[in-house]
Amino acid sequence: MSPRSRRSSGILSVVPCLLWLCALPASAQQAPPATNTPPAEATPPAEDSSTAEPSADDLAEIEKALGADQSAAGAGTPAAGSGSTSGSGVPQTIRVGTNNQWLDLSFVMDAALAAFTSKEPLQAGGHDPNTNGFNFQQLELSVRSVVDPYLRFDSNIVFALTGVEIEEVYVTTLDLPANLQVRAGQFLTRFGRVNPTHPHAWDFADQPFAIGRVFGGEGNRGLGLEVSWLSPLPWYVELIGSTTDASGEGTARSFLGGGGGRVVSPLDFQFTGAVKQFFPLSDDLSLLWGLSSATGPNPTGYRNYTNVFGTDVYLKYRPTTVASDTIVSLQAELLYRRRQVPDDVLTDYNGYAQVLWRFAKRWATAARYEFGTAAHGQNGHVANDPLDPEWTDTRQRISASLTFWPTEFSRLRLQAATDRANWRDERDYSAFLTVEAVVGAHGAHAF
Repeated sequence: MSPRSRRSSGILSVVPCLLWLCALPASAQQAPPATNTPPAEATPPAEDSSTAEPSADDLAEIEKALGADQSAAGAGTPAAGSGSTSGSGVPQTIRVGTNNQWLDLSFVMDAALAAFTSKEPLQAGGHDPNTNGFNFQQLELSVRSVVDPYLRFDSNIVFALTGVEIEEVYVTTLDLPANLQVRAGQFLTRFGRVNPTHPHAWDFADQPFAIGRVFGGEGNRGLGLEVSWLSPLPWYVELIGSTTDASGEGTARSFLGGGGGRVVSPLDFQFTGAVKQFFPLSDDLSLLWGLSSATGPNPTGYRNYTNVFGTDVYLKYRPTTVASDTIVSLQAELLYRRRQVPDDVLTDYNGYAQVLWRFAKRWATAARYEFGTAAHGQNGHVANDPLDPEWTDTRQRISASLTFWPTEFSRLRLQAATDRANWRDERDYSAFLTVEAVVGAHGAHAF
C-alpha cells in the first residue's frame, strides 16, 4: 500500500471548506460589472472621445454599478472571477476572496489506463499508474495568494480515491534585502530537476525510478526552512540551502524514512544544498546546470548517515528569431548515494536521460532511458541492501511517449516502456493512455 493511501482522517475536514469556495453562486463568481470586457465581436465601434460624452442616463447607470460594488466590498461578500474557459479558449481565473486579499485556485486532474505484463510492476512513484486497468493518479488543488507586501502563500492539496493529503504548504518572503529569499513550511526540496516538480510538469506519465528509489514515491520533502540567494555574478547563479525533517515513509526513504525518530540535536535533520546556474548560449539555445547534495541520518544505527550527491542538466532549443512551434529539450540527472550501515558503507548510482521534441503546436514525442546499479559494499561486491534486498543487479528502463494537447488546458499521452530488472527472469512491458485537465489559474513553472 502506497503512502498516499494512508491519510489522516483529520485532513478530510478541509473538503467541505474547499467545496464551499468552489461552489459560490454565479453572481459571486463574476468580475465587477465595471471591469468586465465584452467579447471582441460584441465590442461597439470606438467613438471619437472629443465629441462623445456620456448621457445623464449613462452616468446614473455607472453610479449605480459603482455603488453596488462598494456595498458588496464593505459587507465582505465573497467575489471571484469566472472559473470557466471562454469560447475563444482564453483562460479565466478562479479567484475567491474579500476586499484586497484573493486566492488564485486551480485544479489539475491526472488519470490513466494502464497495462503491464508483470503481476508486480516495479513502479516507484506515488503518482505512477501501477495496476492493470484504470488508475486515478491525482486531483491537485493549487491555492496561491499574496498575504501582504512581505509574504506569499502557496499550497498544493492532493485528492486521491482513498483520502486527501496536504502535499505542500509554505510561505515565501517577497522583500528581503541582498537578493535573499526564505521559504518556511512543508515543501519539496530543490534537489535536482524532477524532485521539486509535480506530475503535470513531467514529460512522462511516471517519475524516473531513480527519484523513487533514493527519496521515495512522493519525492523528497518535509517541514522545514529554506534560504536561497541570487548572486550578483554576470550569469544566473542561485545558491539554495534547506533544513527539513529527515523522516517520512514516502519522502525520506534513504534517511529515517517511515521509522521516524526524535530530534535531539541539529544532526537529526536533513540538510539539502543546491547550486543552479543558467547560461543563455544564444537567442534560441539555453542551458541550466545544477549541483545538489542531501545528508541526514538513517535508521540502521546510531549516527549512521546517508549522503546523496547529484548533478542535473537541461538544454533547451526554442527558436525565437523566427516563427516556429518547435521545441527540443535534453534533460538528464545522475545521483550517487552513500549510506552508512553496520560494519559497511553502501554505494549505488541511479540516473536518467530524456529528450523531447515538440514538432508541432499540439504534438510532441519523447524518449527516456533510466538505469540503477545494485548497492556495493566497501569490498566492491554486491551487498545486502536493507532498503531493497531484492535489488541485486542492474536495472534499465526505456520509455517512449507521444503527447497531444487539444488546448493548453488538457493533455493526452500514449506511453510505452520496456523494463529490464536483471534480478528478474523476464522483462516487464507496460503501456499507458493518460488524460490531464487543468482549470483555473495555475502558477508558472520554473525553467
